[in-house]
Amino acid sequence: MLWLVLAFLSAFLLGFYDVFKKKSLKANAVIPVLLLNTLFSSLIFLPFIILSAQGHISEDSLFYTHQYGWAEHKYILLKSVIVLSSWLFAYFGLKHLPITIVGPINATRPVMVLIGALTFFSERLNLWQWIGVIIAMIGLYMLSRSSKKEGIDFKHNKWIIFVVLANVLGAISGLYDKFLMASPANGGVGLDKLAVQSWYNIYQFFMMLTMLFLLWWPTHKKTTPFRWDWCIILISIFLSAADFAYFYALGLDGAMISIVSMVRRGSVIVSFLFGAMVFHEKNLKSKLLDLLLVLLSMFFLFIGSHS
Repeated sequence: MLWLVLAFLSAFLLGFYDVFKKKSLKANAVIPVLLLNTLFSSLIFLPFIILSAQGHISEDSLFYTHQYGWAEHKYILLKSVIVLSSWLFAYFGLKHLPITIVGPINATRPVMVLIGALTFFSERLNLWQWIGVIIAMIGLYMLSRSSKKEGIDFKHNKWIIFVVLANVLGAISGLYDKFLMASPANGGVGLDKLAVQSWYNIYQFFMMLTMLFLLWWPTHKKTTPFRWDWCIILISIFLSAADFAYFYALGLDGAMISIVSMVRRGSVIVSFLFGAMVFHEKNLKSKLLDLLLVLLSMFFLFIGSHS
């Protein structure tokens, strides 16, 4: 089941993406960091667009990027708006919260995707998969209790709200991805996965450039200053690789967005370990139980997908 293997690979890469994102945002301005992320991600895929258009990459190549008109690009543009909105909330939330709290919250995003998948794509989970989802929800509840030891109240902390909003938008984006990748015969648009990934990064760059000059630059001397960090480049590299595996998985027959989304949240394992060893965050013992519940939910989902 290649799509499931790719989902696990995407989760592993996504974990490092979260770590480098946390490192880059430490005492740094959010908007310039996000702008550079979209810039470097765009530069990674721009050669594929150009070489494909010039005929240097064959259509049967994994890196061939289809050429589309406005009829298709309008869907990709909407994808850019959804993702960028999610990223803005996520970046600000991660800057002000421990990664060992943000990671497990992010791990519950698939529950939202599940509801959408059941509603819009008629996906059905078996007993093992339902057990995995329920365990993940229990983990979120326990995390909310653990976070109070650090003075973080889920109900009244605006950065927690930012992370939750980021996850809601991220869930919408995941469901929209399924719609973009699905063939017209299956009710989708049938877009090329690499074209979607390439162009939504480019669109986001120009959106962030506009935001930089309109929102950040006029007041940048009064807010957190920007400083260069080499981890900013690594954000783009690991995110691009994680999304490439993700989009490729969604394009395969039999791929279930509810399961792919849940497995990708296994990235919390990597981010949690770095939060403990590199960022030296607190209350790790209580958060470890929350992490173990997430791992257990991943196990049940994996068993369920093979049953």
